[in-house]
Amino acid sequence: MSNLFTISPDFSPDRISGWYIFNTWFQKQTGEAIHLKMYDNFHSQIAAIKNDEIDLIYANPFDAAMLVREKGFLPLVKPFGKTDEAIIAVNAKNTVEDVAHLSPGIRVAVTEDPDVHLMGMIMLEPGDLDANNMNIDIYDTYVLVAKHLLRGDADVGIFLAEAYDDLSNMIKSQLKILVRSQISVIHHSLMIGPKLAGKRDEFQSLLVKMNNDAKGKGVLEGLGFDAWIGIEDEEMEFMIDLMDTLNT
Repeated sequence: MSNLFTISPDFSPDRISGWYIFNTWFQKQTGEAIHLKMYDNFHSQIAAIKNDEIDLIYANPFDAAMLVREKGFLPLVKPFGKTDEAIIAVNAKNTVEDVAHLSPGIRVAVTEDPDVHLMGMIMLEPGDLDANNMNIDIYDTYVLVAKHLLRGDADVGIFLAEAYDDLSNMIKSQLKILVRSQISVIHHSLMIGPKLAGKRDEFQSLLVKMNNDAKGKGVLEGLGFDAWIGIEDEEMEFMIDLMDTLNT
């Protein structure tokens, strides 16, 4: 019986092949049958999690609480030096230089990425903005968020900082960052479900050593990572508590 592995839908499209290569490497190293399935959106992935279909997941921090507390997932590793930050950006032609100068009624382009949406809404509060006095349009990808900013169909875009940084230089030259978060302790995590829980120590040890050989290092580079580092249960609980605090 194959184990199902999935990735939070907020990953960069440029990394799709990298995740499939990682999955092949991981299967060879562990001897486990692991099938990688990508979901088009957060709703379909959440449905699969709630139906107990997922055994391994590279999860965004917002979903971590549900995975740990409701579904019995355990943390394995996180990418070294990578944290989840949000960016508020506008068209470069926009004269606004500060979030505090944004006006009610603005059109905000977002994705369904829950932790980034949460951070972005908090970052817009200095402008006395909230869901009740903004028009929020949801798009499937950050590329589409940027596209609608460039077209003038949106006044403000909320981005995962890593996704913004991965945009082409031509696109970024036409955009302007108003603010970038600096929380530093929120991150995506590779997590293991109850069916594979007995393999946790083996999998974690394998992953943290992945960058020690040329092949493993090359696979990591395909994901945009330098290395994996282990996550202790206490660290995951701290992040979940922080996300709960931000969400209140």
